[in-house]
Amino acid sequence: MPKEGAPAHGNPAHLLPPSYRPLITSWLAEDTPSFDHGGFVVGAAPAEAHLFAKSKGIVAGVPFFDEVFRQLDCTVEWHVAEGDEVGKSGKQDCATVKGPVRNLLLGERVALNTLARCSGIATASADLLSLLRRAGYKGILAGTRKTTPGFRLVEKYGMLVGGCDPHRHDLSTMTMLKDNHIWACGGSITSAVHAAKAAGGFAIKVEVECQTEAEAEEAIQAGADVVMLDNFDGEGVKVAARSLKEKFGLGRVLIEVSGGLTEGNVESYFVKYTSGDEACGFLAEGRAEGEADGGEEGGEGEWRGG
Repeated sequence: MPKEGAPAHGNPAHLLPPSYRPLITSWLAEDTPSFDHGGFVVGAAPAEAHLFAKSKGIVAGVPFFDEVFRQLDCTVEWHVAEGDEVGKSGKQDCATVKGPVRNLLLGERVALNTLARCSGIATASADLLSLLRRAGYKGILAGTRKTTPGFRLVEKYGMLVGGCDPHRHDLSTMTMLKDNHIWACGGSITSAVHAAKAAGGFAIKVEVECQTEAEAEEAIQAGADVVMLDNFDGEGVKVAARSLKEKFGLGRVLIEVSGGLTEGNVESYFVKYTSGDEACGFLAEGRAEGEADGGEEGGEGEWRGG
């Protein structure tokens, strides 16, 4: 499948902020807060280790893997590129790491855990996107903010490598008004949207979580940029999306569909507008029990010293 999203336009690594380096320093400090007794045993003789992919998946997280070993005075030579599909024909040698044996072992678990998690999310994202494209969906597949605290940068990065839109990164980059926000404003979607617009100004988009088509209409009329049809079933999405686009036009608002989406049912959630354009602007990714949860799927790795 052709590259989509950020990888189609450049190297996702160029998106990373300088702050990812001290983040990795903190991971290494967490794993070795005091004496490295195992490192004392093995010493600092030169050694090399190989990274193997043992199952099919997308490689993602290369900058994090590299930085772990850079901080430990080791070198990494990659035999595949980030975004490549590996393990299609069985076990595949993906990278060689060289350095003092103690340092290789210091970085091993931190690097592998990060790479496996990021690759799993990229693989899950790419698989779901591929499924949607085969079914004819041309819109956006996005992630969510339901990421692991302290690990958001890695997980959002995995979505990008997988070709998906990462959605908002934090509470400051977009205003999402959920049911609790509306409730705290006395139940008025209009009041909540107006307050959000006044606070965020023209540069911050406002999205409203809607449980009914009537709520979505109120949100659009109040000036929301995005309406989320939350926990609608497939047929409900089709009815509401068509109705909203007919009332307000294709360019007035972006419609998001979220909640309960899985690989098994996601095809039933998108709908073409009468012009052939997408009535649903984008689908928020939901993998079974948890959004943005790739685990180590499609990215099972093996580390061998040599």
